[in-house]
Formats: sequence, structure tokens, C-alpha cells
Amino acid sequence: MPPKAHDIRITDVIAHPLTQRLPKPTVTSWGRYEQVSIVLVEVRTDAGITGVGETLARFAPRAYCNLIETALKPRLVGQPAGSIAAHWHALRRALSGRAGGMLIEAIAGVDIALWDIHGKAAGLPIATLLGGMGRSEIDVYAAAVNWGDDADMEAELAALLAQGFPRIKVKMARPVADACRRIELMRKRAGDDVELCVDANWAYGLDEAVEVGRALAANGYVWFEEPLEPENEQGYEELRRRCDVPLAAGESNFTVDQARRLVANRTLSVLQPDVARAGGITETRRMADFAHAHDVAYAPHVGMSGIVCETASVHLSAAAPNFRVMECEGDRSPFKTELADLAPGCLRQQGGRLDVPTGPGLGLTIDWDAVRRLRSPE
Repeated sequence: MPPKAHDIRITDVIAHPLTQRLPKPTVTSWGRYEQVSIVLVEVRTDAGITGVGETLARFAPRAYCNLIETALKPRLVGQPAGSIAAHWHALRRALSGRAGGMLIEAIAGVDIALWDIHGKAAGLPIATLLGGMGRSEIDVYAAAVNWGDDADMEAELAALLAQGFPRIKVKMARPVADACRRIELMRKRAGDDVELCVDANWAYGLDEAVEVGRALAANGYVWFEEPLEPENEQGYEELRRRCDVPLAAGESNFTVDQARRLVANRTLSVLQPDVARAGGITETRRMADFAHAHDVAYAPHVGMSGIVCETASVHLSAAAPNFRVMECEGDRSPFKTELADLAPGCLRQQGGRLDVPTGPGLGLTIDWDAVRRLRSPE
């Protein structure tokens, strides 16, 4: 019989900085991304059980590793692996100030790894440990058609439709006139049966967002994601009053406190925390539960991430009562195709449905040779 999580002690925490060149550049209103990083967190125990987690560390991954190994590791080694909530609060106090930034992202990688250990010790998938909703599959949408000229966007849309995705995200940016025209173009090319949503990555001011939002509503888009800067909560409330398309946001939030206002007053119809940013499974679950209590849908963000973040998001999706749909990147990046024995969602999905892993913990095994190949340069 395997040891129970509360009998297992943490012996080591190792942070692996990883960097990849994307198979295809990601182009958003922020710019063009050709290279991106993550940190893979490895937590070892005296029972021989190792858990893995992922930290959203797109840039300067070694800085995250230093934070994890100098500020977080000393608070964990020798402690029981099963005390996940207690560890979260202890790690939160590693730095003072408001919750956010590198600390919460670093905690995310550790927290996911602890849940992985808990599942392996119990012999159960994380989705079951979270309570479960009996889902063996979840709905996903393709991400994303990149911002570009008409021909490139049409080609990317056609490629995602050919992969069988019935739901697709489209990136929008400035100029507003071009965005409104391309909103109509994407709808015409996709047809009326495909669900389309737009992600603006904070591209607009309030009046610009109103104009784009009206174009989205006129063309039957299901949501308008991050039209404004995340700090502009009053702007989101005003935008909700001035256009009819549902609003989505949350990938820029680190904790449930940062989601509270726009969820509680239902400015947002969809909350989109990223498990590799929002403090891991523990805090992301709190965010999803808070959204559920206010009749707001949960739709995980997984942009430019690795297989661990994606898989943790699948487990959360399978367990959340208010789950709506999960982001599924269409690219086949090394972070998803090489790091583990589980194929990425874009290859496993069938008709916009993705299976939930049934193995213990996350339900995947890391390829440590791939970790060494992808290690960030000094």
C-alpha cells in the first residue's frame, strides 16, 4: 500500500528553467513572440514520490528558479507533503506586499507539484481529489488565430477548422477599423456554426473597446477577452453597460482577491485564471469556486504554456461545476510535445472534446532527457 500524503515528507525542491523557440510565432497586440520560457518545478519526497509543477515564467526563468530555491524551498523541506493549504499560506509570506507577480507564479509551480504528489500517494487523478463532476472529457476551443494581415488570418482560421475545432479564438489589436473589419471577415469565413471569441490582450481604450464590442455583438461572437488593462475595473464596468457582448478576463489575476470585484458584480461573464500564474491548483480552485457562487463561468487560460500547466487545467476543468470551456493551443511546441508521455491537447482533441487523464496525480510522466535538452542557456 502506498504511503499517505500526510506521512510523506518533502526532501527537495528543484526548479528547472526551460526555453523554447515557438514552432510558429505568436502575434498579439503586445507584439511578436518567437521564444518563450517556463519553469518546471520538481518536488521530491522521502517516499520516492516526485511531483511536478509549472510556473508561468515567460521571461527571465532563472530569476524564478532563484526565488523558488532560496525563498520557497527552505519553507518546504522536511514538511509533510500533504499539507498543501498550509504550505500555500506559508509560501505567500515569503515576501511582503500585496499578492502578485513572480512570487505567486513561483508558488503555482510548487503547488501543482504538491497536488501531483497527493494524487500519486492516493492513487487517484487530481480531478477526483478535487471532488470531480464525473467528466471524462471536457470542451476546448482552439487558440488562436494570430493578429496579422487578412490572408494570414484566413489561412490560420482554415487550419484550425481543418483540425476539427468547433470553437476558435481570434486575436485582435489596433487599428480599430481593421479589427472591426476582420471580426466580420472571420465570421464569414468560419460560418455561423462555429463559436468565435476575441482576445485583445489589453489593446484598447474604453471608447475603442465599445466600438469593437459592438462589432463582436453584431457578428455573434461569444465573448470579448481582456479588452482593457486589468487594473481598469471601472472601465470594464462601463464597457459592460455600453456593449452587449459578454466580457471575459482573469488571466492577469494572481489571486481570488484580484477577481473579486468584477466577478461579484457580474461585469465578467467568464473568468479565465491561469493555473501556472494564479498560485497553482489551490488558488485557482478558489477563484473558480468564487465565480461559481456568483453565476460566472470558469474557462482556464493556458496560453504559451507547457504540458504540465495544460494538464493541471484539464483536471480543474473536469472538477469545476461552472466549467464552460478550456483554451487549447493549436501549436505543437516542444513544451507540450516533448516534456512528457502525454500528447498535447491539440493532438488528442476530437471535435473540440479532450479526454481527462485517469492516471494518479496529473497522469503524466516527465521525460527528463527532454528537460535537459530544453534547459535555458546560462
